[in-house]
Amino acid sequence: MNLDLAYLGRSGLTTSGDAAQLSFAPNLCREPVAFDAALRQPLRFREAISALHDVVVCDLRVAKPDRTAWRAFRAAQQSREQHIRTDARTAAQKLSDADVGITPELRREFGKATKRYWKLRDQYSRLLQREDPDLWRMLTPCDPIVTVADDVCLFEGFSVDESAYGCLSVRRDDGFAPAAGVQLGTTNVDYSQALFEQFQQLRTYRQTRFLVDPKGFTVRTAGNPDYREEKIDLPAGWLRGLMQVQVAAGLPATTVRLPRELVYSLLAFLRRHRERSSPRALRFELVEGQPPAVVLEPFGERLVAHGCRYDGPSLEPIRIWGRRRLQVLARVLPLADTITVHLVGTGLPSFWVVGMGEMTLTLGLSGWTANDWTRGSSLDLLRPPTVPGRDAITIVAGLLQQRRCLSRRELFDLSRLPAGELLAALDHLARAGQVLFDLAAGVYRFRSILPQPLGEADIGGRNPELLAACASVERGEARVDRREALPMSRTFATGKVDKQECEVLFDADQRLLRGKCGCKHHRKNGLRNGPCQHLLALRMVATATTPSSAVSDPWQQLVARWLPR
Repeated sequence: MNLDLAYLGRSGLTTSGDAAQLSFAPNLCREPVAFDAALRQPLRFREAISALHDVVVCDLRVAKPDRTAWRAFRAAQQSREQHIRTDARTAAQKLSDADVGITPELRREFGKATKRYWKLRDQYSRLLQREDPDLWRMLTPCDPIVTVADDVCLFEGFSVDESAYGCLSVRRDDGFAPAAGVQLGTTNVDYSQALFEQFQQLRTYRQTRFLVDPKGFTVRTAGNPDYREEKIDLPAGWLRGLMQVQVAAGLPATTVRLPRELVYSLLAFLRRHRERSSPRALRFELVEGQPPAVVLEPFGERLVAHGCRYDGPSLEPIRIWGRRRLQVLARVLPLADTITVHLVGTGLPSFWVVGMGEMTLTLGLSGWTANDWTRGSSLDLLRPPTVPGRDAITIVAGLLQQRRCLSRRELFDLSRLPAGELLAALDHLARAGQVLFDLAAGVYRFRSILPQPLGEADIGGRNPELLAACASVERGEARVDRREALPMSRTFATGKVDKQECEVLFDADQRLLRGKCGCKHHRKNGLRNGPCQHLLALRMVATATTPSSAVSDPWQQLVARWLPR
């Protein structure tokens, strides 16, 4: 998808005496957004926005190295070294023949040349890091997103490896002084490595104003030397992953409170130790009425959250992977008041919400680093598919556009829609990039990722395994041979789908827990990248007493229990 960006000037920090101004240049191709207020705590803001920067540049993918260029470079180096050695031997022979040694003047010239070489090399390295926009564009597919709302300012970023999402929320009343010239909305802001380095210059002894400057919307930009346009070809996976973050944030999850000391011990242990065998997971042990515990596998290191109590029902251990990505929280730990973890399930995404008084940092992690948010569309397969009606989407979108911010209960009361249809409409708007679920505040906000809503063609269509499963059910090629109720409200079913023998285990909420199938998809991936079409079809048939109740009733009951009273 092609995205147009236009900026007047560059974002940056300007200082004058005991005052400073942090200016962000908004995208002129979007709606005008303006905000001008003094930062109450510049130092705290510096640490929080720097942690968000660490999320954006995070790339922990393991890539197989391409040694073609290295081999060519090595061959050239060997040839060059051979020529140098030959020339050196020839020069040494001449010096020997002339009985002339290395003079002090020659040593001084050699030292000057060496210093000049390393000085120029360092300058060139810094120049590339600071001023090469193409190189930086390779690191950040799209500029960060800033949303100015009635109560907060939101800063969002997506990691390079598409496995981590960060959102910094700053309350306007506590984080900023009274603002002037506010225009609510969402925009991209010009961002660069130089701006991140300027963040580090924020100090408490200097009053700093935070400015989203809309002057580019009111002045003539044609012919202005500071005006520039960029066209970015956003990868479909980047958009799809960012949309899936919001879908996952709205799923029912297990909430665990952790003390700051436990998270510090966790990060310190991971920094000092490198695992050499599997499993490489964080195991959450949750027993009702007991302090939650986190076990680092395979070391067996058990960290107990003393001072915290888990009040939910006792659960089987929940494992999450990709724990090295948590190092981005190190910079905000000294500011943290509360740390809350939202666990969707074993091997599924998790959200780490760090409360810092007037600010909140939300870190969303995919199931593991290699299974990035781009492939997070498998989240849609873990629950029964529900297609919202056009009227429901229009009602929910209209309410959010008008109110800008609503809780689940307020949406439920105002829309008067069934719980299942309301959730399906919210999921649809989240996939279209129009809705953000603020985990910290527990509300849905109207926020457009791009100037226009996204369609299936922009972010990719529905999962092919799900479409194939629905087709098998419609053709009548899926049947259940045995269905058995198990303890803990679980159900085990076996059957045949498209001549494939398979079996599934799912809970009371119809979430797939285990499965077995002989198809190529399942043999290769298991449930790591979502269930195959045969398991999905078998679950559809096993949970359907009638076609109308196959999806809605159990899911509506789940959402009804989930909605706050």
